[in-house]
Amino acid sequence: MNQGTSRREFLGTLAAFSLFPLEQEKPDLILHNGNILTVNDRGPHAQAVAIARDRFLAVGSDSEVMNLASAATKKIDLGGKTVSPGFIDAHAHPAEAGLMHLRMVDCDRRSISAIQAALRERAAKTPPGEWVLGFKYDDTKTEEGRPLTAADLDAAVADHPVHIQHRGGHTVYVNSLGFRMAGVDEKTPDPPGGKIDRDPATGRLTGRVAESAQEFFEKAIPQNFTRGDHREGVKLISKMLARTGITSATEAQGTPTDLRAYQDAHESGDLLYRAYCFINFRFLDAMIAAGSRTGLGNEWVRVGAIKLVCDGSISERTARLSTPYEGRPNDYGILVMTEEELYAHGRKAHLAGWQIATHANGDVAIDTTMRVYERLQKESPCRDPRFRLEHCTVVNDSLIARIKALGAIPTPFSTYVYYHGEKMRYYGDERLNHMFALRSFLDAGIRATQASDYPPGEFIPMMALQSEVTRTDMKGNVWGPMQRITVEEAIRVGTINGAYASYEENIKGSIEVGKLADLVVLGRDPLKENPSTLVTIPVERTMAGGRWTFES
Repeated sequence: MNQGTSRREFLGTLAAFSLFPLEQEKPDLILHNGNILTVNDRGPHAQAVAIARDRFLAVGSDSEVMNLASAATKKIDLGGKTVSPGFIDAHAHPAEAGLMHLRMVDCDRRSISAIQAALRERAAKTPPGEWVLGFKYDDTKTEEGRPLTAADLDAAVADHPVHIQHRGGHTVYVNSLGFRMAGVDEKTPDPPGGKIDRDPATGRLTGRVAESAQEFFEKAIPQNFTRGDHREGVKLISKMLARTGITSATEAQGTPTDLRAYQDAHESGDLLYRAYCFINFRFLDAMIAAGSRTGLGNEWVRVGAIKLVCDGSISERTARLSTPYEGRPNDYGILVMTEEELYAHGRKAHLAGWQIATHANGDVAIDTTMRVYERLQKESPCRDPRFRLEHCTVVNDSLIARIKALGAIPTPFSTYVYYHGEKMRYYGDERLNHMFALRSFLDAGIRATQASDYPPGEFIPMMALQSEVTRTDMKGNVWGPMQRITVEEAIRVGTINGAYASYEENIKGSIEVGKLADLVVLGRDPLKENPSTLVTIPVERTMAGGRWTFES
């Protein structure tokens, strides 16, 4: 039996098996008098749900469900509030982000001077010679209208090495001491798939480093996080996600250490969302040797796909495109891995029974990745491989047809139009009508997902809905209106489609009998909301597995 099919059948059997004992039980909790959006085509609306242990025991009208109550059943009157399945963020970096929030300077600030002040404050508390690290810097959101430079960082902190990561995660900004500590100077050549920016007039380092060139600094910066730090990072980000209605998230660039952190947090009761943990391809041999593969785990912590990377970033304008960026006639972006490298790693994973997920933003990268997937399926067919295209941003009709034919799963950015609207001008109106292409994917019958990529994008599901439905940024500018979808479609994208992407559509993603009791209570009904104010709908409660993970 092929591995894709066995994963699906195993999870389906798990859901069906849970129904038998539930039928013998009385509910622990009933939520009633609600407006429940089930995302179940057989019964899209309900008033009440009964929950036993961690699963839905009944879904239906108030009278039907209330009749199941025993004297011990707790009852909560929803007061007509809207309930949806818990949201699934199908591509984010929560474990890493949690560590960043614990240790690094949050550089999501609106001026270079404010960033400098924050760095000076941290440097004053940092032992001499140790690195000052920052994250969430965004070059297009500062009032100066230009990117950080090494000179800016030197002026802020000269006696510590400084390393600031862009929100997108594909570029960093470093001061002069940081370059010296990493052994990088004007004569250091660009590595394959990377770039060390230099002033075209003087040849001096600007401070910006892109893609694989970041590895110089990854080797130089000590990784001194303890096992407890990793657990605390998951605990911190769990609370942040739960507040927004997220009950599951894909860890999109995971490691064995992240898997252990998730397990530790789960055992200590601090894991508030279900983690589908991708594994970076560098750990593939070790995972195969350990007998691990996609699907191993339980409903809280599960091994996901092997993660490959083909090209660069949309927010940092390094994605590999077939035509140049607007206003940059010789800039087509960067390919991080060659097609043969992708094939070699992908083949090893495919033959070992792993799902494969490849970061591919630009149309050139998506085409390259699809050729690899098509070749793997032709040479070694798998009945249900669910190949994933992480981001899958810039598409065309031919690519969409191939994605549909292969049954591949795109995970486009959900909040980028709204949150990163000022960057959209680099792509042009015509190309924007083929970016984050949910309308095209859904019309083709492709099960695209909701994905924030946090930290690069915001993870707020209500922001994702507004971005997908309106294609409008924070200032009211419209980018790519042809790709608008409906609110109902956006909710499906953010729930059941995310479950499908991890082979878990039989156990979560909709409010149905036997499925895991993951849900969110909203302050207003998104189906009746003005689409331009969806982002303001408050999350009042979040539940995962019958347990409230957030209550306002």
